[in-house]
Amino acid sequence: MCNLSAEQTGEIHILDVRRRLSSDGEQPANADTVHVTNEITKGLDAPFNSKTLPTLLLYDERGLRLYDRITTDAPEYYPFGAEEEILRDHASEIVQVMHTRTGGVVPGEVVVELGAGALRKTSYILRALSELVPKPSLVAPISYFALDLEERELKRTLSELNLSDLGPVLSGKVETQGLLGTYESGLRFIADGGLSIAEREDVNLECSVKANTRERNHSTSSSESTSTSSSTEATSLSTADQPPLHLMFLGSSIGNFATGEDAAFIRSFPLRPASGDTFLLGLSHDTKREDIELAYNDPKGHTKDFIMNGLSATGNALGDSDLFDLDNWEYVNWYNEDERVHEAYCKCVRSHQIQLPGSERKIQFLEGELVNIEISKKASKFLDMFTLFARTQLRPIQRWVDSTGRHSLVLLERPPFVFQFEPSLGPTASPYGPVPTFKDWETIWTAWDFVTLRMIPPSMLFQKPIDLRHICLFYLGHVPAFLDIHMSCLLKELNTEPDEFKRLFERGIDPNVDDPAQCHDHSEVPQFDEDWPSLSSILSYRLRVRERLLKLYDDISSGKVPLTRSVARVLFMTYEHEGLHLETLLYMLIQRAGTGTTPPPDFTPPPWESLVASWNAATKPASPTVIIGATTVTIGIDDIESQDNDPVKSLEVNGHVFGWDNESPKQEVAVEAFRVEWRPVTNGEFFEFFKNASQDVDAKSKSRLTFPASWVTAEDGEIQVRTLYGPIPMRIAWDWPVITSYDNLSAYAIVKGGRLPTEPELRVFLDMFSSGYNGGGNNGFRNWHPVPATMGLKKDGGKGHNGGVWEWTSTVLVKRDGFVPSSRYPGYSADFLDGAHNIVLGGSYATIPRIVERRSFRNWYQRNYPYAWVGGRVAYDSN
Repeated sequence: MCNLSAEQTGEIHILDVRRRLSSDGEQPANADTVHVTNEITKGLDAPFNSKTLPTLLLYDERGLRLYDRITTDAPEYYPFGAEEEILRDHASEIVQVMHTRTGGVVPGEVVVELGAGALRKTSYILRALSELVPKPSLVAPISYFALDLEERELKRTLSELNLSDLGPVLSGKVETQGLLGTYESGLRFIADGGLSIAEREDVNLECSVKANTRERNHSTSSSESTSTSSSTEATSLSTADQPPLHLMFLGSSIGNFATGEDAAFIRSFPLRPASGDTFLLGLSHDTKREDIELAYNDPKGHTKDFIMNGLSATGNALGDSDLFDLDNWEYVNWYNEDERVHEAYCKCVRSHQIQLPGSERKIQFLEGELVNIEISKKASKFLDMFTLFARTQLRPIQRWVDSTGRHSLVLLERPPFVFQFEPSLGPTASPYGPVPTFKDWETIWTAWDFVTLRMIPPSMLFQKPIDLRHICLFYLGHVPAFLDIHMSCLLKELNTEPDEFKRLFERGIDPNVDDPAQCHDHSEVPQFDEDWPSLSSILSYRLRVRERLLKLYDDISSGKVPLTRSVARVLFMTYEHEGLHLETLLYMLIQRAGTGTTPPPDFTPPPWESLVASWNAATKPASPTVIIGATTVTIGIDDIESQDNDPVKSLEVNGHVFGWDNESPKQEVAVEAFRVEWRPVTNGEFFEFFKNASQDVDAKSKSRLTFPASWVTAEDGEIQVRTLYGPIPMRIAWDWPVITSYDNLSAYAIVKGGRLPTEPELRVFLDMFSSGYNGGGNNGFRNWHPVPATMGLKKDGGKGHNGGVWEWTSTVLVKRDGFVPSSRYPGYSADFLDGAHNIVLGGSYATIPRIVERRSFRNWYQRNYPYAWVGGRVAYDSN
């Protein structure tokens, strides 16, 4: 017979989730305690100056009260005050954005706060949540659970909350309860459906959870998970129709985890894609060393008392409250600027030893020895956090910042796909390695299927969103056909059946804008809908091609197929080809957004009003331009395709950088001094220019000036901006980079007394000031729309992103010295060396990171092509 693990204490319901379950059955009730004891012993057994104590020991009952004293009587501890300011000013907005996807409160939804503490800041969120519920009901539609380690503190803080002025406000709207346990045991309990069972049935809770336990990957750590699994499915609830789960981890507590452990911990969260689940995370950043050290060592000594209590808590955990004589210890702290980590230590002031209770083991401490009990990572700037988001498969929805700019609350979700982050291999190398992994392929296939099968309604498959491209259905067959053709050539095998798909889907079209009859060689396609292959036959073909690629990867892994440069080149080329066509298809589909194209499902729709408020409040550059001194820049790489056939070079794959034919050979180019705008031309700037073009533009430029294809005129005459969610008012997209043709932006630049930059000039600028994908760049579907640029701010050394667009250069795509067309894809560049195409650099919000991060990549479009997601910035001669 099982005992109930929930107890009723007046109005307070606390669920004891410390009993953890395994596939073999129930672990002992003291499993968490045993684990903490083992962690203590392991940490104290370390060598001199390497000893550690688990951070969770700081948060025993007395520790929680001491921490509360820090937050109320130590103004130097800025993270608490900064976060409280954000919640005081924005809690209502935060909970509204939290419910953007669901459109309001879903009965039965759950909010869980990890490490809840005194609930002072939480009260703002709870009040705001109650305001979303129109009237009280017998069963509150929202359940809030405070997860913490100390039962008496949970009872005290929840009781005080209910007895405060907020208690009656929450009644019948938000039910407040407690979860007693560690982070891991609480998250395990949630992932195993414990909260749903607890709310649904008044039954033996522990037996019910056991009956519904599902196999998952879990770490054995109590509060600091070290799992390296990147599988989101392993931690996702299996029932798709369960109400949303909202997790909160406030106070910059994520900084207490070591690098790598923080990502593993967040990956363990049971957040489901496409469910309305969200995660509210507190982060500290952009803080000076002296401010950090003072915050963690206040003049009144509250932090010292808090840290030293960790020694007492260690003794209590081991069974001897007098194990540590505090007279033998003092508190020291410092900020490690190289690692961007604040470190808190107990320092031994006189040599001594202790004997661990219940054992013969003795631990020796030497005078001056340091025992680490807490770390707190502080990002040098907020952009550093995007590395963490990518590694944890999360996507930011919105961010709120305190008035000093040192602390943020970020609302995140787990989207259907996230392009993986990998560390950089060097300034000229692709940070994603020479060969995409099969995981990379799975991600891009998820994205491709997401767009082609969920954003294109059946009624649009035989339509052309733009006249200069094929019908949508063609691209569903073209991408797998391109992959299959190149695998067949590589492996000297037959094409995947049906063989006629090779001829039908081999190559798309990119005709001359002014004379569409002028076009490179391409596949001949049916003229009537009924003559096209069926969607089901194309999808079956796509599946067979993908299975063929999987077999190739298996053969490479087994050694059956050696990984030569030829193999690697085909894998690189076909992967990037799919990424490029994903973006092309989307800039076609946006022309029908609001009149056919389905908005991106399973991503939280943009909370436009909240976003525009933050964009309008954002800091602007002190000066609109920056002067770049004369320099030399490297353009391109040395990726000589003919070396693929060399007996020695063909085996040199690791460390080699693959590129398209126009990226080679490498060139050193001298660049004279120039001045350039920090940010691309915005919709607002171009809107004002376009209104007055009849007065400001010369006749030649005026003849080429066209209404941007990224804009649309509504029925009432209002000019709006196209998005994949449908047109939005110009005021919302006012500070986004305008997306339009080279001819339009060139005319704008001339009126401003400037010009568009050359390729070498723009390359120099981007090398100096682009933060890249890992630094928060708006690429890789981080958003499904542009955002205002962030370049040019002093605190970031000018580094930032351009808002999520390619950028025009004045450099024409021509055959340069040493250019050799690809033998595998001869027409890739050669068909467009006609003087009508200009080079664009960077990448848009839908460009895959692998392309964005390879600085040698060059794209190109006709100067009057209106549809591609390209913007531009104005450059000026130095004089």
